[in-house]
Amino acid sequence: MKRAGFSTRWLPILLLVPQLSIILLFFYWPAGYAIKSSFYLQDPFGFGQTFVGLENYTSLTASSEYLKVARFTLLFTVLVTFFSLALALLLAVKADNVIRGAKTYRTLLMWVYAVAPPVAGFIGLMMFNQRWGPLTELFGALGWDYNLGVDYSDTAFAMVLVSVWKQVPVNFIFFLSGLQSIPKAVREAALIDNRSGTRRFWDVTFPLLAPTGFFLLIINITYALFDTFGVVDTLVKGEPGNNPMTLVYKVYVDGFRGNDLGGSSAQSVILMILVLALTVFQFRMVERRIHYT
Repeated sequence: MKRAGFSTRWLPILLLVPQLSIILLFFYWPAGYAIKSSFYLQDPFGFGQTFVGLENYTSLTASSEYLKVARFTLLFTVLVTFFSLALALLLAVKADNVIRGAKTYRTLLMWVYAVAPPVAGFIGLMMFNQRWGPLTELFGALGWDYNLGVDYSDTAFAMVLVSVWKQVPVNFIFFLSGLQSIPKAVREAALIDNRSGTRRFWDVTFPLLAPTGFFLLIINITYALFDTFGVVDTLVKGEPGNNPMTLVYKVYVDGFRGNDLGGSSAQSVILMILVLALTVFQFRMVERRIHYT
């Protein structure tokens, strides 16, 4: 068997240079700069900096406000990830069983994926508008005095709801593809062995979706931690105050509004370490229980 090769050793290196340059410019250089800045107390106008060692990190661990934001971020991530995956899986199972109008049904479920996070947040603002928002009026009719941007819990509810709505379509696409890739013979055999649709799903279908679910679990955790920035920024209307916010949004608030460049850099480093540790844990510990064959 003839193997493909390159006539010179420098050609594959040259082909990798554009991609490596992008990674270096937009990932490694900003990450290295953030680590360096986290050890300094910097003047926001660029007139100087003072080395403070680990003071920025110790200040964060002693800050009750930072710990409150961390707890909310954890709860927010769990809720967004769980409901995004659960609703997408439910819709994918239902869409997989549709015979007539299947393309229309699937298109209506997937179109939200094209909406950018800030636009999704703006749609949430309209739906939760205090004067004429449809959801606000619905909650009022049910006896819930809903106040977006004023009440902590109400704002958190809107953040979770809009973030889940934005993420469900991409999960739906992957789950539906996973369901349709299950061999027909396996389904027919499961139908013979067990007449209960619920049991067939949990005993046969769900285990076969494990690789897809594991991949989406990581994607959704990353989404909740980082990609919801636009949703949070739009819903709190640029005035965080006592409203809930995530760790990545606090980095923006402290760095670009509070001009605490060293503190915000320390926050970004902590967040980067947490995400790295979580990813390694998932691949090392969880993936061992996932079967791809």
